Amino acid sequence: MTTELTVTGMTCGHCEKAVREALEQVPGVQTVQVDRAAGQATVTGDADPQALVHAVTEEGYSAQVRA
Repeated sequence: MTTELTVTGMTCGHCEKAVREALEQVPGVQTVQVDRAAGQATVTGDADPQALVHAVTEEGYSAQVRA
């Protein structure tokens, strides 16, 4: 399963890394790709989408699941 998130607030490489590492800690995540220029993250695995959003918001960024 692939989940795409819209992530706002990322401005630099550190932001991108923080979001990636937060998402990688969510149970069920297999791979994570974060693109700050596009403002999105793509996660593969069977993680709960709301847990992914929560992980990103805990890092101080806004996130929502892309429809």
